[in-house]
Amino acid sequence: MGAKLTALILVVFLGSGCARAPVQEMSDARQALDAAEAAAVGGEPPEELVQGRELLHGAEESLDRGEYEQARELALEARRAAVTARESSLAEY
Repeated sequence: MGAKLTALILVVFLGSGCARAPVQEMSDARQALDAAEAAAVGGEPPEELVQGRELLHGAEESLDRGEYEQARELALEARRAAVTARESSLAEY
């Protein structure tokens, strides 16, 4: 009985460390990029917006490959770039 309990604890412990898909981070990045794009209407998009879109694309590719931690990091970077782009666009007005 002790070996089964140890094995079960090990499975639960190892399973809890598995990375999950960064659904929320991807969604946050997309929403931030959409807001930055809306703020940039009528002018040339800020470099950060272009960079953010590229980062999000990389995050989507990482997600497709199952590289969840990489996708999470890229999505967070994309969101940061989008926030900066939006602030830049709004400061111009």
